[in-house]
Amino acid sequence: MSLTIWVTIAAIFFLLLLSAFFSGSETALTAVSRARIHQLARSKTEKHGASARAGIVEQLIASKERLIGALLLGNNLVNILASALATSVLITLFGDTGVVYATLVMTLAVVIFAEVLPKTWAINQPNEFALGVSPIIRPVVIVLAPLTAIIQWLVRTLLRLLGVKTDDTRSGLTGREEIRGTVDLLHAEGEVIKHDRDMLGGILDLSELEVSEIMVHRTNMVALDINLGPEELLQAVLNSPYTRIPLHKGDRDEIIGVVHAKDVLAELVRVGGDVSKVSVERIAKQPWFVPETTSAQSQLNAFLKGKTHFALVVDEYGEVQGLITLEDILEEIVGEISDEHDIVLQGVTKQSDGSYIVDGSLPIRDLNRSLNWNLSDEEATTIAGLVIHEAKTIPDQGQQFTFQGLRIKIIRKSRNRLTQLRITPLSGAAKPSQG
Repeated sequence: MSLTIWVTIAAIFFLLLLSAFFSGSETALTAVSRARIHQLARSKTEKHGASARAGIVEQLIASKERLIGALLLGNNLVNILASALATSVLITLFGDTGVVYATLVMTLAVVIFAEVLPKTWAINQPNEFALGVSPIIRPVVIVLAPLTAIIQWLVRTLLRLLGVKTDDTRSGLTGREEIRGTVDLLHAEGEVIKHDRDMLGGILDLSELEVSEIMVHRTNMVALDINLGPEELLQAVLNSPYTRIPLHKGDRDEIIGVVHAKDVLAELVRVGGDVSKVSVERIAKQPWFVPETTSAQSQLNAFLKGKTHFALVVDEYGEVQGLITLEDILEEIVGEISDEHDIVLQGVTKQSDGSYIVDGSLPIRDLNRSLNWNLSDEEATTIAGLVIHEAKTIPDQGQQFTFQGLRIKIIRKSRNRLTQLRITPLSGAAKPSQG
């Protein structure tokens, strides 16, 4: 064979190498962890070179459409040129049948060495691969930018003609959804334990939760009548498991203040231990009322800003619906918080047959977190509310219902309230996971 043919064959190998480089770079830069790259770019503990390359990767993936356009353009250019040269060489050696040989040889070479091999390598080490190729890819993207821009304009024009809207900055998932999906995936793979998954999920849910969903309902709210005698009031404050207690005058809806147990003790010391001289109304603080539609995230920020831990929740008519504390919001993140003075209410009791005896007032979110269920809490806050919503009526004692993978029987009922339920998991979405 002549020197020209050998030079052409060497050029084909070099073009295949370039094709592999473009293919691997495309896979790595599209699969790279944006969070990890962002951390590397701003990390002061990493070597300067790694941090600089991470910054380049961030710039490249900021406009993925331009990046992918440049890589695909470069990849197709070298592939087409390599195929043309191979066809020329094989026609010279074998005549017209060289076209068939060129098709077979180049198809195998491109698929194996320029596609599968580099992409497999890149997908297994996307971050390292992306950091390694980024300094070379950046000038390629810059050089091909004018041609890439023309191609993008043509593509966008054709898509608009077909009625397809395009937006380079739009993503199918929000940041919260991406984080939630990542956490759920890592939990399924065993890298994140359930408690940590629930904590992260609780943080993400705060902005979607309203205080009405996590408040202590007025039926369970401890409040004291200011018309009681000083001794009776003082004894009630000291016997209560709570440090902050609302005060009302006659009607429980007429909240006039909130008293702190510490303030009561300080007042008792001030008057020399004479209970009759203690004025609970005088030391009570002004109540803080918040709308029931306030988000848990907003209320948390308000608590932190106002340096207080307690607020009363009212509806649109100004009627008190319950109370919300800083602890209630924190429990949505870390789970139930109990201390030596808390009254622990057993809301769920597992039976030997696999069923559960559940208090009707138990919040659905607590039930889901405790038993790793997936009941919907969009239409109701408590499990009793969910039963009423699904039944479209107030059930009678002894009635049974089956929905969301559960069989629910009404065990006890007080007037229109479902106070105790028996829940038996069936095969379905609500059944506890076995993991």
